Amino acid sequence: MYEQASHALLNEILHKLKPEIGNMRLRHFYTRLGANFYAIHSLFNLLYGNRPDFKQQMLELVETLALRYIERSPNLRKSDLAREQDYNWFLSQKWVGMALYCDRFAGDLKGLRTKLPYLQELGVNMLHIMPILDCPPDHSDGGYAVRDYSKVDPCFGTTEEVEELAATLKKRDMLLVLDIVVNHTSNEHEWATKARKGDKKYQDYYYVFDDREIPDIYEEAMPEIFPATSPGNFTWDEELGKWVMTVFHSYQWDLNYRNPAVLIEMIDIILFWANKGVDILRLDAVAFLWKKMGSACQNEREAHLILQLMKDCCQVTAPGVLFIAEAIVSPSEISKYFGEDAINAKECEIAYNATFMALLWDAVATKNAALLNQGIKNLPNKLERATWLNYVRCHDDIGLGFDDHDVSLAGYDPAQHRRFLIDYFTGRFTGSSAKGLPFGENPKTGDARISGSLASLVGLESALEAQDPEAIDAAIKTIVLLHSMILSFGGIPLLYYGDAIGMLNSLEYLAEPSKREDNRWVHRSHFDWNKSEKRHQAGTVENRIFSAIKKLIALRKETIAFADFDNRQLLKVDNPNLLVFSRTEPQNNRNRVLVAANFNAEAQTLPVGALRAYGFFQLDGMNDLCTGEHIAVENDEIVLLPLSCYWLTE
Repeated sequence: MYEQASHALLNEILHKLKPEIGNMRLRHFYTRLGANFYAIHSLFNLLYGNRPDFKQQMLELVETLALRYIERSPNLRKSDLAREQDYNWFLSQKWVGMALYCDRFAGDLKGLRTKLPYLQELGVNMLHIMPILDCPPDHSDGGYAVRDYSKVDPCFGTTEEVEELAATLKKRDMLLVLDIVVNHTSNEHEWATKARKGDKKYQDYYYVFDDREIPDIYEEAMPEIFPATSPGNFTWDEELGKWVMTVFHSYQWDLNYRNPAVLIEMIDIILFWANKGVDILRLDAVAFLWKKMGSACQNEREAHLILQLMKDCCQVTAPGVLFIAEAIVSPSEISKYFGEDAINAKECEIAYNATFMALLWDAVATKNAALLNQGIKNLPNKLERATWLNYVRCHDDIGLGFDDHDVSLAGYDPAQHRRFLIDYFTGRFTGSSAKGLPFGENPKTGDARISGSLASLVGLESALEAQDPEAIDAAIKTIVLLHSMILSFGGIPLLYYGDAIGMLNSLEYLAEPSKREDNRWVHRSHFDWNKSEKRHQAGTVENRIFSAIKKLIALRKETIAFADFDNRQLLKVDNPNLLVFSRTEPQNNRNRVLVAANFNAEAQTLPVGALRAYGFFQLDGMNDLCTGEHIAVENDEIVLLPLSCYWLTE
């Protein structure tokens, strides 16, 4: 967009660029810069326009973008052009992700390259490696307390090995996802070290205060993230002689994005890793980027402006790279991280569908789909060029972040129902076979989140201990049912390492002093490669789970209706135990899939009369893609087996 003020400033900036930039042939860079500069200038002005150094900071920003573009390899530039042409490439049904810890899955980056055949055997072609940047070993928060953004932790390997892995993945038509922690650094980061030594420039990179007056004002409205293990939001640093904002842990200093230098540094870091071949960057803790007294310091408008700036700047230098918003927030807030008032995503193209995940776990505990159906009705709409990450389990705890109003409409008391779910998944509820652990339990409110592996939470661990074939069968069916949901719902399914072979809770973390206070490590265990070999032995638990999920992934990739183009329709049925929705091919609405899931431990009937109004069951039955069987209609209804999902076509 042409606009006089921004255009004049751009001309001024281009005139002042360093000679090594101005002398380069940067046709695509300048085209993209011109196309995005009005937005970049407008956003930067909203955030920093009252600063006397505004123009100098803008120059610093453009020089950063240009230098990183010059550094970008010809192969990556070629990929950028291809993805600009096929701009909906990531909405295809072909993508299936897996999140894993490099060291716990394969030892290091070199080892990970040797394990790629396992992922491809399963059908995974999007690899999310949990944080691998340099962190203090005893205060790493699982990789989210970064000490050096440009250095891989030596226990994983080197930056060069990340590039080698990225190149290998591209040859295999696989994507690489890495984390960038944008909200905070380790207190051992170079910026924090310089701040401690009295450098005012770097003290302004953080929120630091001489006394408790301002921190106490912030605390009036800020919730505690980890009340049991890290109460409060500020930490006194003896060497610095000041209070520092530390929202997550005392060793993680929150960055001050009121300082434009911080934003420019972070954009530089994002582009550094984009240039190493990363396809998708997961931006951690984006809801916390802007702090404002009198607010919860989450989901502030300025946080969204910062993300828009990051996206616009990335589109100039590395337009083929996507962003994932790690924002585990209320349903009403999450879709804002795609970007508001825009057709295409202007912040992050991908966001976690945490509400859908929580609703699935509710269905597991209640053995019905009442809240699941209600909650799906109120899932926020996404933008056209955006998609969800749908997952059953991730590295984090499971929060029960669905809407209280939906809980009430489903027939439950919100507080009592959450208490039931916590008790159910921690094995406190009579009859529960789940073996989860309460995480972040607040003794004042009774609130808690849930840790535990997928297999242990659905009762497989208890069933194996009891050597109960029926319970084992039910647990395996539940695991497959949950994966059938994330594979068919609409978005990119993200599996968690170990789930496809039924890995159980592990107490190995209790032997590590730096981890024993964080029970989330119970589901972050080392991958059991001996156990994984059993996936090839017919009849084993591992084989039954792995082969079923592998088959579903292959079917998904062949089913164009599972591409994500707002082509899902929730269908109302009278049976509260069932979730039924249709998926339609984007280019041919006559080709559809009817997804029908039964969350109950007993067989359920589905009347087909109401479904005929949607064009289904016009003949005597439909075919199930999952089994290849014909599902016949008898007495104007079909029977859905316990804990099962059907992908039905005419």
